[in-house]
Amino acid sequence: MPDRPEPQEITDVAALKLLAHPMRQRIERLLRDGPANATTLARALGQSTGVTSYHLRQMAEHGFVEEVPELAKGRERWWRHVPADRRIPPYSAQSPEMRTAVEEMNRLDLADDLEQFARFQVARAELGEWADALAWSRSAMRLTVAELAEFLEEYVKLLYRYKRPEEDTPPEARTVVARLLAFPTTDDDQ
Repeated sequence: MPDRPEPQEITDVAALKLLAHPMRQRIERLLRDGPANATTLARALGQSTGVTSYHLRQMAEHGFVEEVPELAKGRERWWRHVPADRRIPPYSAQSPEMRTAVEEMNRLDLADDLEQFARFQVARAELGEWADALAWSRSAMRLTVAELAEFLEEYVKLLYRYKRPEEDTPPEARTVVARLLAFPTTDDDQ
């Protein structure tokens, strides 16, 4: 189990805008699977190496990715995702510009999640025992704002309990996507 990093609140609007960029989100997702260079990323994304190199440098400036010098060969630079417990400031503490970036980031994340789930459903019949590996739960709870914050911390703690380094991962293990979306109902929904 990896050490749980300290939560890091992102208050820099430029960093939030960077995270709300679709190409940079795609690059970050690819780098979560392991290090890559700009050429490999360009091929995977259907972009030029110049485009991926530019985005990687921008992401590195904000600490979202970093170079992997031990993989470099000549002028070829390799990059990896920098794991972190990144948090967004509460809505009440966000400027209008921050809110716009956060809303775009959330929109892109949710669209990607739905796309990944759709791919799972299409491929499910060919997944063998993994076809049964869908953990789905819908629930409603009556919580205070403080209790919801506590619930989130418990959820993050649970995630870190099951995360492990690649070298400690059994060969039959697969990446499993887990998402938590918890929000209050509006007066119309009650």
